[in-house]
Amino acid sequence: MSKRRSRLEIILSILSVVKEGHEKPTNIMYAVNRSWNPTQKMLSNLVEEGLLELRTALGLSRRRYAITEKGINVLDYFEKANEIMPNNPYLVLAISR
Repeated sequence: MSKRRSRLEIILSILSVVKEGHEKPTNIMYAVNRSWNPTQKMLSNLVEEGLLELRTALGLSRRRYAITEKGINVLDYFEKANEIMPNNPYLVLAISR
């Protein structure tokens, strides 16, 4: 039986895949293995929190996401915590892609 991911694990997964270069919403959705509506809500929340930046081309409705400095800092923080306590089940996160 598979373990359900926490909200934090999903957020860190999204930040990680955007940092790797996945910028289109559909590509992000597939990379983090989520359905469309929850992915859209999570992306909107991350933009509101300042962890991601929404970029649109002039005259086009194409959305692209980029990780912000704040988002990179959040990823780095949890990666360091995972290095310090690697066997802690609460810190085993999906950030090592």
